Amino acid sequence: MYRELMMDPYDRYELMVNGTTMKTPLVLSSMAGIVDAEYVKPRSDAVGMACIGGYSIDETTMAASRALAEAGREEFLYDNAIAALSDEVAKMAETGVICALNLRGSSPSSYRAVADAIGPSVVYEIDAHCRQEPMIAAGCGEYLLKNPDQLYLTIAALKDAGVTVSVKIRAGVAEDDKALARGIWQAGADILHVDLMDFGHTKLRQIRNSCPLLIIANNSINTFGIAKDMLAHGADMISLARQAGPENLRSIAESLARYADETGWYNAPKQLCRGGDIRSLTFCCMPVKQCPLLPTLEHLDISRNEFMSLKLDLVKKTPLAAGENTCFGSLAWCCKSSTPCMFRNMALKQEGLSLHDYMRYKHRLADKLMERVFDADGYYATE
Repeated sequence: MYRELMMDPYDRYELMVNGTTMKTPLVLSSMAGIVDAEYVKPRSDAVGMACIGGYSIDETTMAASRALAEAGREEFLYDNAIAALSDEVAKMAETGVICALNLRGSSPSSYRAVADAIGPSVVYEIDAHCRQEPMIAAGCGEYLLKNPDQLYLTIAALKDAGVTVSVKIRAGVAEDDKALARGIWQAGADILHVDLMDFGHTKLRQIRNSCPLLIIANNSINTFGIAKDMLAHGADMISLARQAGPENLRSIAESLARYADETGWYNAPKQLCRGGDIRSLTFCCMPVKQCPLLPTLEHLDISRNEFMSLKLDLVKKTPLAAGENTCFGSLAWCCKSSTPCMFRNMALKQEGLSLHDYMRYKHRLADKLMERVFDADGYYATE
């Protein structure tokens, strides 16, 4: 495949999950009764992570699984959850794909028992997504979106076990998805896996602007064009379920690899003035004119002077500090590489920088700006 012939995966995506480099931002999403290690194997060359399951992990949720199976739905049924999951984890280790266990439990202690038994080699994904009534009645799936305090306790129980935590949610179920995303982050989760339903990238951008978590976008993302759009609006990864045929996955993975190698930043946001998420502050010029930057800074409680000082301070001793002949005297204020600009390109030539490398530096600047926005003392959120 193309991605095996070019750049090292970390150099290409700069994306790690659970201490392991993601070879591609493509993820297999869980489908109960379907997605297990055997399902992953023929797709393993085209995905970076697989969320296997969903798996019911205690007596209450297993009873719900049996009821669903009797009603004709596919479910994973077993008598010993720890033994069954341990077997799947061992099989997944042979695939070279990061393993995430999508779990459905009726209490935080059920999740903690699995984490204590299996350990930190896998990602633990809390299923706050299932909308089947027996699972909701069992206290998991969408129940957790309507009772977020229980979700936060479950996240805390898993984090106390020293493991990486993902939460899969369904957009539009909770009272406020932005508040939910912030709560999931503040409870200690590492990844937010979002089924966007019919809300599309508008909802994704809202969630991206509400938390600094790694975000997996899900729902009807079955082409490179759709994947690229989601990545440009805040996703770090995208997941596929029903459309996850091996050939389709390979096609998207190869297109993503080419795009990353060409641009230098595979999920670069759109510019703020074109609907970009909060990461796009990296492309903003000085706040000297009426544009979307001014109300954004106001929402973030960052003054104009602070923003100017912050950006210039963050690019010190980097090539972005150069560019005295650009519009504002530094590449810190220059726009996205896809926007034509003679002055920016002249400055890059003088510094011996390609557009690809320029975007990599802009990516690092965006990460530092995100650290300021979501600082240790609290959070800030925009629409």
